[in-house]
Amino acid sequence: MSAGLATRMQQALSRTVEAVAPAADAAAAARAARALEGRGIAATLSYFPAWNGVAAGIIEACARLSAEMHGVRAGSCLAIKASPLYFDKANLRAVAGPASEAGMTVVFDALTHAQAKQTMELAAWMADEFPAAGVALPARWHRTAPDAARFRDTPMRIRLVKGEWADPGGDVANFAQAYLDIAWALAGRKAPVGVATHDPALAERALRVLLDAGTPCELEQLRGLPGNRTRKVAKALGVPVRLYWPFGPGWWPYAAEKLLERPYLPWWWLRDRLG
Repeated sequence: MSAGLATRMQQALSRTVEAVAPAADAAAAARAARALEGRGIAATLSYFPAWNGVAAGIIEACARLSAEMHGVRAGSCLAIKASPLYFDKANLRAVAGPASEAGMTVVFDALTHAQAKQTMELAAWMADEFPAAGVALPARWHRTAPDAARFRDTPMRIRLVKGEWADPGGDVANFAQAYLDIAWALAGRKAPVGVATHDPALAERALRVLLDAGTPCELEQLRGLPGNRTRKVAKALGVPVRLYWPFGPGWWPYAAEKLLERPYLPWWWLRDRLG
């Protein structure tokens, strides 16, 4: 399949899903954060624009969310992607300013490896500009070890993830070991580390590494994925849980696309429920 045809098919899927399954807006996302707060779960909210969304629309949606989030407990995060905002500092200030005033930490999501250098530089810049900032570090990339060393002793919130996009030079040979190696590299820092995984064994090992070093940490889960077993791990260790809660017109198309890529999800759900 050509790249052009694949793009057109993805756009057609996005438009179809957008039409039949309208996604939550900023007000609904804030209500979800309050509901999660009532259950003792923190929220990371992330706006997913439509397939043809532009920076101005993202800025407006995030501003609406920030207005709705006043009064939600401190500790909520706003996850953003730098590339749809054109890696532009003015655009980033327009998002981060209202979010910071609402008490949210702005955390950069990881995208492709090609976008990593610009994203890391902007994360460092934002940490100097605003009182709370963060970044996601994908364990599958070879460049993540030096990135972790760079941010280890900063006040920046770090989310440790597997990473959706491959390292163009080849992924690390052993993902689980690389994930734990990054946890070890971050152990002992004073700023929080989010362990973002739905693998209960890996979650337990990474959280123990951080807990034993006195590093504040939490388990982060993605809305829609099985999480019973990993949440049991967090409860047993006395670790707080955070839910990454996407919203906006691009969320359901993205989720539908990922569902097609993961035909094993029904079995995963069943195993998680039985476990």
